[in-house]
Amino acid sequence: MASPHTAIDRRALITGRLLKADRRVVAPPGGEIASILVQARPERLVGVEAAIVALAGCEIYGRDPKGKLVVVVDAPDAGSLGTTLNTIALLPDVYSASLVFHAIDAG
Repeated sequence: MASPHTAIDRRALITGRLLKADRRVVAPPGGEIASILVQARPERLVGVEAAIVALAGCEIYGRDPKGKLVVVVDAPDAGSLGTTLNTIALLPDVYSASLVFHAIDAG
């Protein structure tokens, strides 16, 4: 006998959340891991680096004196990751911030 299909909440499916049998939506364990390439004014790189390290979950993985930084971000969810990326991109003396790697840590 075939089991009846449970309707899946489309928003929960798209956002990566799981739907439990009692229709509660819960976020999966783990978090988001990403690396961001930042291009900043070379003469202001120290200040940009300090501002990025002050953000939650951010660390500087690589640094080029010509104004490039490789930032590793560990965020609890995609929304937080996006907010962090936008925050970095809007910092004074930052020309650009580009997401170059993204993965979901299954925990």
